[in-house]
Amino acid sequence: MKLKESAENYLETILIIKKQQGYVRSIDIAHMLSFSKPSVSIAMKSLKDNGYISIDEKGAISLTEEGRIIAENVYERHEIIASMLISLGVPEDIAYEDSCKIEHVISPETFARLKEHRKKFN
Repeated sequence: MKLKESAENYLETILIIKKQQGYVRSIDIAHMLSFSKPSVSIAMKSLKDNGYISIDEKGAISLTEEGRIIAENVYERHEIIASMLISLGVPEDIAYEDSCKIEHVISPETFARLKEHRKKFN
């Protein structure tokens, strides 16, 4: 199932917050993305209903296996694309901003070639 860009961004954000602080709440996501709490709550309900996250009785959000795989793939694309743009001389802030856009539209084939190319220079 191809997810919308916004869903991929939410899953990636959950992964990043979990790595940073060990737990994730809706308010953490809202703060990181500068979204309203009600907007995040609606998105979390949809992600939960579709099996990408679980939410415990205290409101802690966890990625399901399927959600984790998607989040890690998006995060990997983000990081690799950004690092390649930086290596080309793009300022870091612009590289990460552009990477956030590119990560959602790049084909698996093109991304695989980028990864192969990057390995040659590491």
